[in-house]
Amino acid sequence: MMSKTIKRVVIDTNVLLVSVSSFSKYHWIYQLIIRKEIEIFITNEILFEYFEIVSEKFDLKTAKSVSRTLIELDNVNQIQVYFNFNLIKNDPDDNKFVDCAISSNADYLLTNDKDFNILKTIAFPKVNVVNIEEFRKEIGKKNPDAMK
Repeated sequence: MMSKTIKRVVIDTNVLLVSVSSFSKYHWIYQLIIRKEIEIFITNEILFEYFEIVSEKFDLKTAKSVSRTLIELDNVNQIQVYFNFNLIKNDPDDNKFVDCAISSNADYLLTNDKDFNILKTIAFPKVNVVNIEEFRKEIGKKNPDAMK
C-alpha cells in the first residue's frame, strides 16, 4: 500500500524523455519512479506515446526497457479514462495527459509544455500543472532526500 505522503503524478512525455538518461540533470525524476517515491498514472495511449517518442529519440531497446519498467512497477498505475474534457485547444493531443490527471485525481501534472498553462486559468476541473523546477521545489519541501 502506498503511503499518503507519496504524490500522485501524471508525467508528460517531454518530461519522461529528459529524465530517462542517467546523464540528464533531470534523471532524478525517473529515479523517483524507480525508487517508488512517487506514484504515476498512465493510460494505454500515454504508454504508447512514451514508447514511440523514446524509440525516436534514443532507440528501440531503450523504449522497450522504459516501457517494460513502467508496466512492471506497482507504483505505476495504468488507468482507463472514461471522459474527455478537451481543455487544451492548441494541441489536442495533450488532452490525454489532462484527462488522465483528472481521472486519477493526480496531485500534479508534470510538464514543460507551455500549452498546458491554459489549465491554470480553468477553475473546474482543477488540474495542478507544474514544470520540472516547480516540481523539484515541491518534492524537495516534502522529501529533501528525494533530490539525492
